[in-house]
Amino acid sequence: GKHAYRRDLVRQQSGRCAAGYIYAGAGVHESTTDLVFGGSALIAENGTMLAEGRRFSRDGEIVVRDIDLEKLKNERRRLSAFTDIRGGRGGADGSRAFRSAGFSLPPKPLKKLHRGVDPHPFVPADPRLRDERCEEIFAIQTAGLAKRMEHTRCRTAVIGVSGGLDSTLALLVIVKTFDLIGAAREGILAVTMPGFGTTDQTYDNAVELMRTLGVTMREIDIRPACLRHFEDIGHDPEVHDTTYENVQARERTQILMDLANKHGGMVIGTGDLSELALGWCTYNGDHMSMYGVNASIPKTLVRYLVAWAADNVADAAAKKVLQSVLDTPISPELLPPDTSGRIRQKTEDILGPYEVHDFFLYHFFRYGAPPDKILFLARKAFDGKYDEKTLKSWLRVFLRRFFGQQFKRSCMPDGPKVGSVSLSPRGDWRMPSDADAAAWLADAGE
Repeated sequence: GKHAYRRDLVRQQSGRCAAGYIYAGAGVHESTTDLVFGGSALIAENGTMLAEGRRFSRDGEIVVRDIDLEKLKNERRRLSAFTDIRGGRGGADGSRAFRSAGFSLPPKPLKKLHRGVDPHPFVPADPRLRDERCEEIFAIQTAGLAKRMEHTRCRTAVIGVSGGLDSTLALLVIVKTFDLIGAAREGILAVTMPGFGTTDQTYDNAVELMRTLGVTMREIDIRPACLRHFEDIGHDPEVHDTTYENVQARERTQILMDLANKHGGMVIGTGDLSELALGWCTYNGDHMSMYGVNASIPKTLVRYLVAWAADNVADAAAKKVLQSVLDTPISPELLPPDTSGRIRQKTEDILGPYEVHDFFLYHFFRYGAPPDKILFLARKAFDGKYDEKTLKSWLRVFLRRFFGQQFKRSCMPDGPKVGSVSLSPRGDWRMPSDADAAAWLADAGE
C-alpha cells in the first residue's frame, strides 16, 4: 500500500503548495538485499496527477508532461492561504500571527473505545483493495527474485515443496519470475522430501502442483538418511522430541543447498514473517536459504496471496490443487500422522491462531504498543471470538517467543520487504539477541 500513500502525498503536496511536483524513484535493478524498488514516476500539478509511469518495469521509463507555470503563479497570487503562511508567526510583511491555547490531558484509564479495531491489519477487508495489494506484493516478490538471479547469474532456482501454503506461494513466485525473465520453467528444480510426518494429502498436493506448473520435479525420501543420522548421534527415533524434528528440517536444507551447488542454482526460502516473529523454524534448517521471497509476508496474508494466484495466475489444473493446499491445516509435519493418516502436528493448536499473533506483531512492531494496550485492542478486535484470558495467554506466548528467538532473525537471509513490517536485521529491526522480555511479560500479567 506504500505506492497509493506516496501517490496521495505527491498529489496533495502539489495542491498545498500550488506547485508542480515531480517524483522519480529507484527501479527494480537496484539492490534487493531487503528492499525492492518499484520505479515510481509521478508528475502532479496543483493537486492533479498529470502522469505516472509503469511500476516494476524492467525497461527504462520516461514520463513527460507540461507544467503550466503561469497558471501556478496565478494560483499563488489568488490563494490567501498560500500568502498567509509565507511570514511564519507574523512577520513585517503583514502575514498573520497565530495564538496558542494550552491545555492538559490527565491520564485516565480507557474502558470503552469509540472506534473499530481491525482484527486483520495486514489484510484489507475490501476485496478489490485486497486484490490490488496481492497483485502488488506478487510484483515485488518477482522483481526482487529476478534481480537477484540475474545479479548472481544463477541458472537454476531450487525449492523444497511440502504441499503447504508457504512453499506453494514461493513456487508460484519462482514460476512467475522465470516467465518474466524469459527463462524456461525446466530451470526450476522443485524437490519434495517426504519425512516421518508427511501425509498423503500434502504429498499429493506437492506432486500435483509441480506437475501442473511444468517445473523439474525431484523426490528424495529423507527418512533413511535421518535414521542413519539418529544412529550416528545416538538418538532413539522413538523419542519424538526437538532433535527428532530438527534432524528432518536440517536434512532437507542440506539436500537443497547441495543441489543448488550441483546445478549452479539458488535455494529459495519459503518461511514467512509470522514464523520469523515466533521463531517457528529450525535454526540452520528451514530458517536458512539463499533468498527468502516470503520473509516479510505474514501468514494471514499468505493464504490470500495463494487464493489470489489461483484466480489470477494459475490455469484450471493448477487452480484445483491450489484450492486443496488452501484447505490443508498449517503444519511443519515433523511428527508422525495420527492413526487415520491425518496431520497430527497442527501449528495453531500449539502456538495459538496466526490471526491473533499477526495482530500482536502489527501493533507491537508498527506502533510500538505495550502489552496492556495490545491486549486492550485485541479484546475489541476479537470480541465474541476469543475471551480475554485466552488472548492474554497467547500474548505471553508471542512475547516469550519473539524475544527468545531473535538470534534466528539476526542471521536471516536476504528477502524483499513488501509492507510496513520487516524483521530484517539489516533493515527495520535491530534488536540484540539477548534482549530480556521480563518487563513486557510483567505488563502482560505474568
